[in-house]
Amino acid sequence: MALDTTLPTPPSAACLLQASSTDVDEHCAALGRWRLNYDQISAGAFAGSFTQLSLPRVEVFREVTSQQVRQYGQLGAGSLGIGLPWHATGEVNCNGASVAGAQVIACIDAEVDMCTPKAFELRGVVTSAALIEELAARLDIAVPRAVWHQLSVIEMAEAPFARLRDHLVAIHDTITAVPERFDDPVAQQVLEDALLVEIMDMLPTARPSDPGRSAVARKRTVERARELMHGSGDRSLSLLEVCKAVGASPRKLGYSFQEVLGTSPMHYWRAMRLNRVRRDLKRCDGTKASVYDVAVRHGFWHFSQFSLDYKRHFSELPSETLRRARRAA
Repeated sequence: MALDTTLPTPPSAACLLQASSTDVDEHCAALGRWRLNYDQISAGAFAGSFTQLSLPRVEVFREVTSQQVRQYGQLGAGSLGIGLPWHATGEVNCNGASVAGAQVIACIDAEVDMCTPKAFELRGVVTSAALIEELAARLDIAVPRAVWHQLSVIEMAEAPFARLRDHLVAIHDTITAVPERFDDPVAQQVLEDALLVEIMDMLPTARPSDPGRSAVARKRTVERARELMHGSGDRSLSLLEVCKAVGASPRKLGYSFQEVLGTSPMHYWRAMRLNRVRRDLKRCDGTKASVYDVAVRHGFWHFSQFSLDYKRHFSELPSETLRRARRAA
């Protein structure tokens, strides 16, 4: 589909960001203007990388994470994001729906909340929602607002989906081989136009994936349970308290969590509290707080078991996290 996407573009040099990390928080901090937070759900040493090519009107990204991660936050005010799951050992869950086939994860100005599996790679583009609105008006294309103004799994026509995927392959191959090619303003313009053409070609074919009524019910149960877990403050809720509050048996809650998040309620809640402990330990750079004090604050009363769980989850002892934070200070 040939479209005229030419709009006045301020001259700007392409900016290439490449970062890698062995810590999920450091990885998250390298995401630039994206206002996202990550929690590591699966146990083991974390390894992540993030590559972003920033052109005047479009950003192209590639993210790799080794562990199962919960991602939540925002891409940035006024942003439209389209992500294509690339490689994974399990399902990507986005608002209770999994991604497969010619599907993408997309949103405009929406809260991001999804769980990604181990050995996951996501590639995609981020651009201005206002730019897409302007192009849609000029080209007489209806923007499916009900689809895009939420983080959703979106069904797409296979042809534009495949073309966008091919563009992303070529871009990242060029970043690896000859990144200086993107310093050429003409190359930037050609690349941006090609990406915007595919986005505008995909819009009329976009439709939300239908997870079914039972999947919607499971999603609501998990969302309510997570609200209770994350909103419990310093007091550690028991699984029975959560089950009672959401009106589900432990078995039903377990099925729902496994379907929506790919893990059990107990493992998820323990992982969230371990992540909270780790962040608090990193902030103890100049204080006299002990590991024990921080662990108890987040409901870990059996200290030796906590230490084992922490080391299994992050591949280091909590005391090592605390020492590193104090050395850095």
